[in-house]
Amino acid sequence: MKLSTLPSLLLLALFMAIGLTACGSIESAAQDDCTSIGWRIGSPGYNDCYKARVYERKLDYSLPPGDRPSPSVI
Repeated sequence: MKLSTLPSLLLLALFMAIGLTACGSIESAAQDDCTSIGWRIGSPGYNDCYKARVYERKLDYSLPPGDRPSPSVI
């Protein structure tokens, strides 16, 4: 392996690690929301709360209807 490709591989690995840590953020935030108001994990009320919070957060992070994503600056 060339020495010049090593920094680019490390940068790629760093971006992948950051991307993978963000994957569970909506679900973990929804779980935190429901447990913070007193629901116990596994109860029927918790499951309803969790599904609703995940749905709400996905709506918050989605683009408005008809809006197209803009090109990245990177």
